[in-house]
Amino acid sequence: MELSRATLGMLPATITRPRYDPACLRAGIVHLGFGGFHRAHMARYTHDLNDRRPADLQWGIIGAGLMAADARTRDALAPQDALYTLIEQQGDERTATVVGSVCKVLLAAGDARDLLAAMEDPAIRIVSLTVTENGYCLNSATKTLDRRHPAIEYDIVHPGNPRSAIGILVEAFRRRMVAGAPAFTAMSCDNIQHNGRVLKEAVLAFAAARDRKLADWIAANASFPNTMVDRITPVLQQGQAEQFAAWFGVTDRSPVFCERFRQWVIEDSFVAGRPAWEEVGAQFVADVAPYEFMKLRLLNASHLALAGVGRLLGYDYIDETVRDPALAGYVRALMDRETGPTLPDVPGVDLDAYKAELIDRFGNAAIKDTVDRVNADAPLNILLDPIRDRLAAGADADLLALALAAWMRRWADRDDPGHGKAAVHPLAGILRERALSAGPDPRPMLEIREVFGALVEHAQFVAAVGTWLSGFHLRGARATLDEARGMLRF
Repeated sequence: MELSRATLGMLPATITRPRYDPACLRAGIVHLGFGGFHRAHMARYTHDLNDRRPADLQWGIIGAGLMAADARTRDALAPQDALYTLIEQQGDERTATVVGSVCKVLLAAGDARDLLAAMEDPAIRIVSLTVTENGYCLNSATKTLDRRHPAIEYDIVHPGNPRSAIGILVEAFRRRMVAGAPAFTAMSCDNIQHNGRVLKEAVLAFAAARDRKLADWIAANASFPNTMVDRITPVLQQGQAEQFAAWFGVTDRSPVFCERFRQWVIEDSFVAGRPAWEEVGAQFVADVAPYEFMKLRLLNASHLALAGVGRLLGYDYIDETVRDPALAGYVRALMDRETGPTLPDVPGVDLDAYKAELIDRFGNAAIKDTVDRVNADAPLNILLDPIRDRLAAGADADLLALALAAWMRRWADRDDPGHGKAAVHPLAGILRERALSAGPDPRPMLEIREVFGALVEHAQFVAAVGTWLSGFHLRGARATLDEARGMLRF
């Protein structure tokens, strides 16, 4: 049986189907970056709300892929009427739910006209994003719009058919302004500190480069709430769609596998209304920052530290890394002694319990989350931000230096390109060139101020990175981790 609206009533009882009619959805949200995480997270929350309010279906989602590779998802979901199955797994337990909150999927790679036409509609009141930090076209050190970014330079010249998420948002706002239509809420769901503020500043900077009046109109009429999102969602692996079909007797060309845990904290700042996501588990707050810091510093920084060192040790999956006693001890020490102390107070959260739960989530063997996915998706600022905070406070950052050294080492792997293959960065060319030429000396890479800012001026920290980077190059990952374990007592 192939999944579609026509077959919903024939699905086996082991698959939960929508209690509402997906054909009755009215689009109220456009989402840029229609990947697995959005489909496991925001689309699932919206689906649950539709199930709770089946007569109020005004918040359907139009998903938009911005990369050429997103054609696979669009083509897979088209014959399924944009339906897909979400498989949530924890250990030996699994549940399967058909998510019906998506109206349709567009592909805007190279041609944004259909997407912009959808965003012009005043019925669209929220435009959300999961495009990774690289998709914001930021200067890595300042987190402000990089006017020299190739996509931004292109969009300045071709503003009516932009390529970047920032250019698309600004052109959509411009069309609303010209038409006398209301602005929409632009909501980042990416792992960026103060993500709403960063998005707003990038949008206003690009808009001002086009037209000062446009920037002023956006500033006066739109909103950019900060959010914190959390759900581990691996990339669909080869054979998983076939595995799903064998389990349930249903063909889904693009199922999504994820963990059972999910969390969403949102600043309640929406200029044109919003779904009542709080009815299905989202948390609306006046200030997202404490929760955002908690997640970025404890989950995301730990994730990248595990993935970087784990890849050098030869591990393929995150769950394998935390079954290594040395790595498990390392990541708990990292949270307790370096990233955790940079947090503000987090209302209502037991941080020790949160850390323990994180390690349990990382070890979920049912979620085959690859170290390469984390290494590719996680922005380096997830490590650099707590490093800067530690150094500014006059504190050591030796454990973070180990994670940064692992990140740097992967760029210099000549013998096994797989170690460097998963590294993604706008300045990949110069990073790899300096990593290859400098070897165990971290200073040539740290001197790239667009990436590392002034870290090269902190001699003690540079020495710590050099110790671990030299070890990775000359003694290997296992010997270096053992050395760090003895020196740093974890």
